Amino acid sequence: PAFGPLAEAERLLAEARELGMRTIVDIVPNHVSDQHPWFKAALAAGPGSPEQDLFHFRPPSDEPPNDWVGEFGGVPWSRTESGQWYLHLFSPEQPDLNWGHPAVRQEHEDVLRFWFERGAAGVRIDSAALLAKADGLPDMPGDGASGGHPFHDRPELHGIYRSWRRLAEEYGAVLIGEIWLPDAERFARYLRPDELHTAFNFDFLARPWDAAELRASIDLTLAAHAPVGAPATWVLANHDVTRTVTRYGRADDTGFAFERKRFGVASDLALGTRRARAAALLTLALPGSVYLYQGEELGLPEAEIPPELVQDPMYARSGGVDPGRDGCRVPL
Repeated sequence: PAFGPLAEAERLLAEARELGMRTIVDIVPNHVSDQHPWFKAALAAGPGSPEQDLFHFRPPSDEPPNDWVGEFGGVPWSRTESGQWYLHLFSPEQPDLNWGHPAVRQEHEDVLRFWFERGAAGVRIDSAALLAKADGLPDMPGDGASGGHPFHDRPELHGIYRSWRRLAEEYGAVLIGEIWLPDAERFARYLRPDELHTAFNFDFLARPWDAAELRASIDLTLAAHAPVGAPATWVLANHDVTRTVTRYGRADDTGFAFERKRFGVASDLALGTRRARAAALLTLALPGSVYLYQGEELGLPEAEIPPELVQDPMYARSGGVDPGRDGCRVPL
């Protein structure tokens, strides 16, 4: 409801097309709201019900069902009033869907078709490497290596995105993945000709302000994309990352990693602005596609949010050490 009625969305799509612009819709397939009718029905139906099969419920116990750590830190399991556990890789208000269930896959294909029928030119897929979970939800393996992780970069994902690609081809629509993967070769597997069209290249975004580092990322990116014939993408900022002007103005750590975010890190914004301009010139000259985050074209720095106003769960779960992502998400 905060975004207005459907008619307004349809008008936006139509008016954009009249101006020669295309509109991409964000989709979050890993989870739904705890206010979603499916989850409410699952709570009402109780253990062993078909409604609960759409999620990851586990029986009451003294300890969480496994040793996983959530994407926001902490335990990704919460209890219902009956004592059952349910999985949420993000916040408790965002229960994970069971992507091993055919109804979940069908529902999302219906959602895609819903928007493509209305003229959406494609979708950006949030947390695209997290949907599938290993059977039985086992504990984390000792090394957590790529390919053997119980919920990250699972092999089952490729079948899901192949079915999405077939549907997208019917409408000439594009599939864009948000895929955080340090392994460039595994990243490129999602961009094979029958899977996603493109994905955000976060390796480039995470690099520090260093010529050799940036050059290495460019070479790595082009080399990884070439075998699958996908266009490279270049990203310097997004809704999860400290804004480039602020990050590049720091004396020591100009790269980005979630585990290193801290309150009170000094930044020379004049220096950061010069570097951000140079980085923009570099990325706009590279082969492939560039994604600009809102405010990046204006050279905006990170907003300073007083601790008492921070809303990001990352802040709370870090015990107040991590400032969270509110600083890059404030309205323009």
